[in-house]
Amino acid sequence: MIIGVPKEIKADEYRVAMLPVGVEELVRRGHRVLVQRTAGLGSGITDSDYERAGAVLVEDAAAIFAEAELVVKVKEPLPSEWPLLRPGQIVFTYFHFAASRELTEAMLRARITALAYETLRDARGGHPCLTPMSEVAGRMSIQEGAKYLERPQEGRGILLGGVPGVAPAHITILGGGVVGKNAAQIAAGFQADVAILDIDVDRLRYLEDIMPANVNTLFSDRHTIREQLRLADLLIGAVLIEGARAPVLVRREDLKLMKPGAVIIDVAIDQGGCIETSHPTTHSNPTFVVDGIVHYCVTNMPGAVGRTSSYALCNVTFPYVLRLADFGLDRALAADPGFAHALNAIDGRLTNQAVADTFGLPWEEYRPAAS
Repeated sequence: MIIGVPKEIKADEYRVAMLPVGVEELVRRGHRVLVQRTAGLGSGITDSDYERAGAVLVEDAAAIFAEAELVVKVKEPLPSEWPLLRPGQIVFTYFHFAASRELTEAMLRARITALAYETLRDARGGHPCLTPMSEVAGRMSIQEGAKYLERPQEGRGILLGGVPGVAPAHITILGGGVVGKNAAQIAAGFQADVAILDIDVDRLRYLEDIMPANVNTLFSDRHTIREQLRLADLLIGAVLIEGARAPVLVRREDLKLMKPGAVIIDVAIDQGGCIETSHPTTHSNPTFVVDGIVHYCVTNMPGAVGRTSSYALCNVTFPYVLRLADFGLDRALAADPGFAHALNAIDGRLTNQAVADTFGLPWEEYRPAAS
């Protein structure tokens, strides 16, 4: 199979979708790997690293898309890449379709086979391709929150851990999944006062068992969220419904409950955001202020730490790339129902019900034909 790795073009995106070790293994098995020049520089990987591994270096993305049967990316194809896509071409990346009807319809028109990292499942029902980036984003949410709470960044002028005689910051985390857990662990290390909210009582029991004493678990409902908004210096939005748009948990009118200069980090922005006033931002221009509240809504938070993120991501995505290359689409998906769950669209048809329901579009179940 011919596998293509284009350079990511999303603003401030420094990750790359394949490491030299992956190239070497694919080439050893008889596959051909095309890598766009400078694709790995943001992650500290040079063109010569890829060449030594056996990759064919290509000057531009158009050549990658024109030849590759399987395109491996990090972020969704951007509008400038849409015309380069070919019917039947497999694209394996983060799509987050529920956040954009325009992207969804463009991929259906392109008639590509869209395999989404974020809906791929493992044998336990977890999301192995989402987990490492959620770990990065959760940890980053606290360091970014700490920075934007500083007064020069329009924050309240609060030090997360306080000092002897001065109370620490109060951090509210909406969602106790991978993002929320990692955010809470880092926040606890800063000695902040932390509350983590979720609707899964079993998950709250687990978090209660593993977290230090300065992290409290609360059942998430409208009353508790509003109560926490009054206390929060830093609010982390960390909710996820697989494939679907994130639920809006904080409304515009709720901002008046918060302290002036409080900070919101909406990690759920990839799936549309869980704060009504959120809209996507970039690392170059990460924040905006609504009703005195600082909003940070960067859609590719892990992209800022490209080296860490690329290695963490490729560790989990590469085995699936290898299966696609060795066995082809149908055999690879037929052998692993969790991998089959990554399929969101094929030949102009939606195959993910959550995405279809978000936009009121038809969908159909895909049944891979093993051969």
